[in-house]
Amino acid sequence: MVKIEGVGDIDKLKDVFATLKKEIAKVIIGQDDVVDQIIISILCDGNALLESNPGMGKTLMVKTLAQIMDLQFSRIQSTPDLIPSDIVGTYVIEEDKGKKVFKFQKGPIFANIVLADEINRATPKTQSALLEAMQERQVTVGNQTFPLDLPFFILATQNPIDQEGTYPLPEAQTDRFIFKIKVDYPTAQEELDILNRFTTNTQTPELRVLLNKTSLKNLQMLTREVPIADDLKKKVVDIVTGTRNRKELIEYGASPRATIALILASKAHALLHGRKFVSEKDIEAMAYPVLRHRIILNFKAEREGKKTDDVIKILLSK
Repeated sequence: MVKIEGVGDIDKLKDVFATLKKEIAKVIIGQDDVVDQIIISILCDGNALLESNPGMGKTLMVKTLAQIMDLQFSRIQSTPDLIPSDIVGTYVIEEDKGKKVFKFQKGPIFANIVLADEINRATPKTQSALLEAMQERQVTVGNQTFPLDLPFFILATQNPIDQEGTYPLPEAQTDRFIFKIKVDYPTAQEELDILNRFTTNTQTPELRVLLNKTSLKNLQMLTREVPIADDLKKKVVDIVTGTRNRKELIEYGASPRATIALILASKAHALLHGRKFVSEKDIEAMAYPVLRHRIILNFKAEREGKKTDDVIKILLSK
């Protein structure tokens, strides 16, 4: 594994990320922006929410990343009858030397990358069980607190909210996702490549481990060291405060957590694309996944057919 001394080793960093994406491409065809945004969320030590229709390869994408980064992976299939103890774990009675004792049996939340599949099919009570893990990197059962193994990420998937049998995520939970990533359909050529790969060969591609926990933590530290000019910091503040002031479009704006997320994501975006400093294009590219789940449009904007991405574009143009 390549040793990176600092942001100045930008050529080595470019090689690391290029090799990483090349390895992912052995399994995932296309979806370059989605893969980039998942990597950026990991560099920022943040959780991400992926939204798309079923069958788009979201689960395979996350599992592939975990394998390449040598991280323990677990998957939670959300259903309406899922309860919090199914996620965090529960105490069970075991016999030890002739005595019955309570022993904590860990749930699937105890991993490095947790895929909460179709999270909006779980009830709000179960969704809230993830909040402490997402924010504090720990879980509390009864009167005992269990730390989670770091690095820890929740990558949740959800179907579009208008599908039957879904529960909208509460604002307090969506705000803890650094990104909301939209996964679009592949192009015609990409879909043809998918057919050729997965209908003619049953052999699973052999993936190399390119990162480990230590190198990943180092990359997270490097991300925070990427410099950003004061005028660009002000631009980020103006964008986020603009979500609170444009009452003709937005009912509820973004919190200061969005400002921090946009700065960090812009730094990671610059690093991923081989730049030693944050540029305006980094901020504009990251504004969409950072803000789209943090603003609520008013009735007037919705009546005019505007989507959150349309309003973010207006904010950036100002």
